[in-house]
Amino acid sequence: MSIIELILIGIGLSMDAFAVSVTNGLCCKNIKAGKTLMTGVCFGGFQGLMPLIGYFLGRGFSQYITAFDHIIALILLGFIGGQMIWESFKKEDENTDSNVLTGKMLFMQGIATSIDALAVGVSFAALKDVNIAFASSSICCITFVFSVVGVLIGKKFGNMLNNKAQLVGGLILVGIGIKIFAEHTFFS
Repeated sequence: MSIIELILIGIGLSMDAFAVSVTNGLCCKNIKAGKTLMTGVCFGGFQGLMPLIGYFLGRGFSQYITAFDHIIALILLGFIGGQMIWESFKKEDENTDSNVLTGKMLFMQGIATSIDALAVGVSFAALKDVNIAFASSSICCITFVFSVVGVLIGKKFGNMLNNKAQLVGGLILVGIGIKIFAEHTFFS
């Protein structure tokens, strides 16, 4: 596998993490550099870890992984996004803590956006010319960069959207969950 192919795979896998990072930047108006970097580390870490897991699970389990990965992503992103939508309709004074990006939220988002990378790892096991350590590290680094940039972009536009940012962010997360589900259910 060429480096160009690996970079394109890394970019493709990082798109969901990028979109969720933009959403985090939109919704968390006062997100600091530490949380921005933690978003990159969490999303990049999961995107790098999942191909390794998939690689070692191998071809024998691929149909089981791809059979339910999209359902898990839909449930996790739907839950997080639905909660954000619900919170956006509460009164402003009741809504002060909902704009805090917690470690638990990042963990759930990291899993939900990286499940596809597990299936990619399974496909890597079928190829003979893949250095899995290099591939996983590359995917991790690419996703890290895209996630940090996504938070910064979301933060920039979040100030313009003001009160509607949490509603928009929730709708984006639910939309990503539905997109993943539809792609795997109808177009795979």
